[in-house]
Amino acid sequence: MTQSKALRPYLLAAPQTLVFLFGLVLPIAVILIVSFWNFNGIATTPGFTLRHYIGIFTSPAYLSTYVNTLKFAFLVWLVCVLISYPVAYCLAFRIKSTKWQTILFLICTVPFLTSNIIRMISWIPFLGREGLINKALMGLQIVDRPVEMFLFSDFAVILAMVHLYCLFMIAPIFNSMMKIDRALISAAEDLGASAFNIQKRIILPLSAPGIAIGTIFVVTLVMGEFATMRLMSGGKSSSVGYLIKNQIDSLQYPAAAANAIVLLTLTLLIVFAILRVVDIRKQL
Repeated sequence: MTQSKALRPYLLAAPQTLVFLFGLVLPIAVILIVSFWNFNGIATTPGFTLRHYIGIFTSPAYLSTYVNTLKFAFLVWLVCVLISYPVAYCLAFRIKSTKWQTILFLICTVPFLTSNIIRMISWIPFLGREGLINKALMGLQIVDRPVEMFLFSDFAVILAMVHLYCLFMIAPIFNSMMKIDRALISAAEDLGASAFNIQKRIILPLSAPGIAIGTIFVVTLVMGEFATMRLMSGGKSSSVGYLIKNQIDSLQYPAAAANAIVLLTLTLLIVFAILRVVDIRKQL
């Protein structure tokens, strides 16, 4: 009986442990092994070579692709924060009714009930040369010919990614703000604190775990993105995810695996850096 009780925690943890091992650890281990295999331009053969990793860190093309990926991750994160923080603040502090908070938050989630591809494609009628934005600008005589930067550009990529992933920032920030004790804000107001100081000294610091969680979601999603990059940039911009996809299509599995490992390591380093700065355990 005593032995049965001692084994019970291990038996309860066994299913999720098996899922973790076979769904995450084993695939990553296989990718790591394949990243050291040889590729002669035609076929992949088992072996051990560091050629693919050396190529990643010495090739200007690879390095520029990684820099470009980090650039997109930073810009999308920045725009998401600038949009999500005011939205979450309005929902948490300006809407007093719990019923309306729920309704408005659900309205924010409505666009996310559709496919990512459909949401990306929906921007084309607005951003194209004959799109609504260009027609409006030409109708108002602000420009005399269509603006090319709206579609198949970095601007279109960032806009689409913000549209795709903004909710992943709004939700954790809103959750953090809902947990803030309103008595702290009332006390600060009674002591004569300005709205700016309340934001700076109370709301923003206590919302930091939510911002950190949202940052992890947004950055990890953008770092591995390839479909948005292909559709919205028209193939003009590059990212590591798009590079890996092209290498897989051309059967360069060792090179794709090496890039996948480097991208995973880089993403984990960013996540660990965030966790070192902000303690998110209180939000979990």
